[in-house]
Amino acid sequence: MDQAGTGKVRLDKWLWAARFFKTRSLACDAIKGGKVSVNGLRTKPGHSLLVGDKLSVRKGHELKTLIVHELSIQRGPASVAQQL
Repeated sequence: MDQAGTGKVRLDKWLWAARFFKTRSLACDAIKGGKVSVNGLRTKPGHSLLVGDKLSVRKGHELKTLIVHELSIQRGPASVAQQL
């Protein structure tokens, strides 16, 4: 499910829906702090994600690199979040 059928979702909403952060506010802080990059570039919380984008998310000493497979603006169960 995406935002109004456009095929795009805000980065901060997607990170929250995919359960990388407990709140959108924490996701925004991480993005603004340079801890999240999209396709190797720093970006803003309102950046539109597309299926196939490559994300790098740093939390503490851990760096996760992932590919966006699905878009969602709704936070669901963890099993659904893993599919994103």
